[in-house]
Amino acid sequence: MPSNDQTSTLQSAIDAASSTIQSAVGSITGNPADKKQAEDKKATAEAESDLSHSAVKAGPFTANASGGVAKDSQDRTAGSWNQNVGAAKEAIGGFVGAEGLKREGQRQNEEGKAQEAQGQLSDLGQGISDRVGGTIGGAVAGLTGNDAQKREAQRQHDEGKARQRGVEADLQKQAE
Repeated sequence: MPSNDQTSTLQSAIDAASSTIQSAVGSITGNPADKKQAEDKKATAEAESDLSHSAVKAGPFTANASGGVAKDSQDRTAGSWNQNVGAAKEAIGGFVGAEGLKREGQRQNEEGKAQEAQGQLSDLGQGISDRVGGTIGGAVAGLTGNDAQKREAQRQHDEGKARQRGVEADLQKQAE
């Protein structure tokens, strides 16, 4: 749902495509003003796209540039905790030679990874669902002129976007 806050992924893609067309027209006509305007529009589209994909994580919370805030699912938080506790048990067990503690730590760490992955999948699905629902709700509210419904749909969309960006940020961090 394109918004006025310049953080819409869809709007940035439209602006990028438009700048490409405008640049081609400028090249064909030889008009440097058209080419310059296309370059400016492309730079703006890239900035919008970057802003749209930005998110800030603070513990189990994610906030994005459009104002959405989402809390991670309990499975993600508990899974992360189980991984840390399991890794500690594994390290201590290895250090003191307690094979049972070491194996218990490995098992708990693996269970934590699976639990966190399940939570990420759940949050990603919920985020996408909220974004789609918010977009549809905003369109319906726009047609009916219901401003309260439109604000609620935008909030739903933005929260879904924050939830989705939180999962993306965690996956990126894990990949590094």
